[in-house]
Amino acid sequence: MKIALGLEYDGREFHGFETQPNGRTVQACLEAALSRVADQAVKVICAGRTDAGVHALGQIVHFVSQAERPLNAWVFGANSNLPEDVSVNWSRAVPEEFHARFSATARRYRYLILNRATRPATLRGRVSWEYRPLEVERMQAASGYLLGEHDFSSFRGAGCQSRSPRRRIYRLEVSRRGPFVLIDVTANAFLQHMVRNIAGVLMDIGAGKSPVDWAEKVLRAADRRQGGVTAPPDGLYLAQVDYPAQYRIPAVPPESGLW
Repeated sequence: MKIALGLEYDGREFHGFETQPNGRTVQACLEAALSRVADQAVKVICAGRTDAGVHALGQIVHFVSQAERPLNAWVFGANSNLPEDVSVNWSRAVPEEFHARFSATARRYRYLILNRATRPATLRGRVSWEYRPLEVERMQAASGYLLGEHDFSSFRGAGCQSRSPRRRIYRLEVSRRGPFVLIDVTANAFLQHMVRNIAGVLMDIGAGKSPVDWAEKVLRAADRRQGGVTAPPDGLYLAQVDYPAQYRIPAVPPESGLW
């Protein structure tokens, strides 16, 4: 049987999602927990491989197991064996053709910035901190240059293994809620560090360090060296992964706390 799971995690103590020879990862913790439930080895495939320090509210994984378990056993059994910074929220049987990564039609990330003069304490590691006052209107105007399908080489991490730098951004919005500035970006897929590099450019524009049309110049350069500083991972959340309706993948509820 093929099973899909929805999970959330606090990325502060992880070296990313994907299993590595050294370092604690979400995948290793999840596979160990599911293997105990199944009483056999379980391997998972995720919708998006988040980097070290990046969080998730709407990560989706799938796995195949011959173990016969009630669907809720995969949720409660996994959670009883997972550390406190990872939680499985739901499970669903999916058709054989479903693939957590390749069946996805869009992914949404949110970058959360605490914009005030003093650094955070209780939100340390869960928000990005920017002491410079940010003008949201400038950031929103600059984001318009990045909408649509482009070569995003200027926003691509040096270690990115994707075959093509072309991606399509469907939505890119910047808003403010009190001391917080939110960058919401939805695309068909993302390159390594793409959202963090976009955030770095928009933050420099919002702070008045660069003009609004700098975003277009960086994009057209197709050269990472022309971009800004990569924003820290602290405020980055994988918020939602979209799939065709027939798979009935639940959306992340509004009460998740990040909206």
